[in-house]
Amino acid sequence: MPIRTLPEILINQIAAGEVVERPASVVKELVENALDAGARSLEIDLEVGGTRLIRVRDDGSGMAGDDLPLAVSRHATSKIASLDDLEQVRSLGFRGEALPSIASVSHFTLTSRRQEDEHGARLEIDGGRIEPVRPHPHPVGTTVEVRELFFNVPARRRFLRAERTELGHIEEWLRALALARPDVDIRLGHNGRPNRHYRAMADARHLQRVTEILGDGFADQCLAIEREAAGLRLSGWIGLPTAARSSADHQYFYVNRRAVRDRVVGHAVRQAYADVLFHGRHPAFVLFLDLDPRRVDVNVHPAKHEVRFRDSRTIHDFLYRSLHEVLAQTRAGALGSAQPAAEPGPPMAIASEPASPDHSPRPTDWRRYQPTQNSLGLPVRERIAGYAALYGAGARPDAAAEPQARTGDTPPLGFALAQLHGIYILAENADGLVLIDMHAAHERIAYERLKAAHDGAGIRSQPLLVPVSVSVSEREADEAEAQAETLASLGFEVRRSGPTALSIRAIPSLLAEADPTDLLRDVLADLGERGDSQRVTESRNQRLATMACHGAVRAHRRLTVAEMNALLRDMETTERSGQCNHGRPTWTQLSLAELDKLFLRGR
Repeated sequence: MPIRTLPEILINQIAAGEVVERPASVVKELVENALDAGARSLEIDLEVGGTRLIRVRDDGSGMAGDDLPLAVSRHATSKIASLDDLEQVRSLGFRGEALPSIASVSHFTLTSRRQEDEHGARLEIDGGRIEPVRPHPHPVGTTVEVRELFFNVPARRRFLRAERTELGHIEEWLRALALARPDVDIRLGHNGRPNRHYRAMADARHLQRVTEILGDGFADQCLAIEREAAGLRLSGWIGLPTAARSSADHQYFYVNRRAVRDRVVGHAVRQAYADVLFHGRHPAFVLFLDLDPRRVDVNVHPAKHEVRFRDSRTIHDFLYRSLHEVLAQTRAGALGSAQPAAEPGPPMAIASEPASPDHSPRPTDWRRYQPTQNSLGLPVRERIAGYAALYGAGARPDAAAEPQARTGDTPPLGFALAQLHGIYILAENADGLVLIDMHAAHERIAYERLKAAHDGAGIRSQPLLVPVSVSVSEREADEAEAQAETLASLGFEVRRSGPTALSIRAIPSLLAEADPTDLLRDVLADLGERGDSQRVTESRNQRLATMACHGAVRAHRRLTVAEMNALLRDMETTERSGQCNHGRPTWTQLSLAELDKLFLRGR
C-alpha cells in the first residue's frame, strides 16, 4: 500500500486508544482541565458507570466562543508554548490530546463562558464531526458532556466492565484527587443520585481529609512526616507497620500534587519498611513530594500516570532515608506516634538481688535502668551470649507479689507484674494493662544492637583462597570496572579477567556462606539500574536477624521482675521495637476502658 496521511478523525481515534482507556480516563482528563482553569468547585454526573453519560461542570475561568474549536484540535493548548515550558510543566494537562481524543469516540458537547462575556457558547461534536459554535446560556465556567462513550468503536466498548466496576474506578481516582486537592469542592452523582461529596477545606493537607477517605483506622495508626533536603520536600503520613494491609490499595504518592506510579518510589518505600513489615503485607501511606518541575519529566506517557526523575538516585535515597528515620521511632510504648529519637545503647544492667514481694519497683525505680557498659565493640557471639545471659536459666521465678499503687511518673510500658505461661509479660502503665511477647521483643533489641555494631565497624572483607570466576555480559563487566570503588565499599574485591569474565577475590565476611556469584550478579544489576545497591546490607541483616532470633530469650524461661523491667526499659529505648524482626507486633495495650467493657463495668 502507498504511504498516505491518515484522516484526522482516525488520528484522534488512535490517540484515544492511549488516552481514553475507560470512563475513569475521561473523568480524569476533564477534571484536570478544570483544575488547570482554576476551578474550586466540581460537579460530576454519571450514568451507567460513565458509559452512557459523563458530565463535568466547573467554576473555572472559562473559554471564549472562538476558542472552542481550537480546544478540540490536536496539540492545541494554552499551557505550554516552548520547549522550556515543557521542561518545567506545572499544570496537570499540557499535551493537547485529551479533548479531541474523547470527542472522536463519543457524542461530545462543550459549553463555556468567561466572566467578561455576556453569554456562553456551545460546541457539539458527533463522533468527530464538528458542528458550528452557537451562543448558549451558561454561568462562568465550563461544562463538558460525553455521551455514549465508544459508540463508534464497538471493539473498545466491549472491553468495558460492569457498571459497578467502571464506577469504582472513577470513585478511586476521585479519592486520590481529593487527597491532593482538599481545597476543591467535589460532588459526584450517579444515575441521578448523590454519590460522593468532598467538601473544600481551608488547610490543603489536613489529616481530616485523609481520615475522611482512608478511615479512622489509618488516622489512628499513622505517623506524620515532614522532611526537606537538597531542594526536595516530603510531607504526609505513613501507616504504622502494625497497620499494614493485605493489598496495596491504600498507597497514594504525589509529585507536585500529581498522582503518579513510579518504580523508584515503590522500591524506596519497600526498602524503608523491610525491617518492620510482616511477610506479604503492604504499608499504607499518603505522601507528597515537592520539587523543582525541572527535576522531573512528566511527559513520559499520554495518560501522565508515570514520571521520570532526572536524578532518580537522589530521589530514592531521600525517600528511603526520610521514611527509614521516621519508622525507626516506632518503638514500644510510642502508642501510635513517633517519639524523639534516642541512640541505641547496650543492654541494660540487671539487679543482682532476687525479686521479692518487698522489692517491687517503686515509681521512680525505672530511671535507674541505665546502660552501665558499652558492649557494642564485643564480637558478635560474645555480645549475644552476654545479653542472653542476662535472662539466663538460673534466674529465679518471682514470688507472687501484690502490685503496689504507683503515683508519679510512669514509663511508657509501665512496670512488670508477672509472666504468663513463660511467654508473655504482663505490665501495668498509666493507661491500663500492657502485654509483651518477651521473645519477639528481645529478638528486636538484639537485632538492633547487632546492626549498630556492624554499622560502626563497617563491612569487612574476607579473601577467598581460590578466586571465583564469573561469566557475565559485557555490560556487567563494564559496570564492575566502573564501580570498583563502590564494590570495595560493599566488601567485594572484583577484577576483570576478560571481555565477559570477572574474578571475585574477596567477599563480605559476614556473608562468607552465601553464593558469591549470585550475590555479585544481584549487586551489579542494582548498580546498573539505580546506581547503588542494598543487596549486601539486606543479606547481612538477614544473617543478623537469624543470629538475634537464636540468641533471644526463649519461651517458657522464667524471669525475675527486675529482668522483666530491664527488658521493658530496653524496648522503650530501642528503635523499631514495636515489631520483631519478622514484622510481628511485640506488645499491645489494653486500656482501663477496654478492660471495664470486658466486664460490663459501669452499665
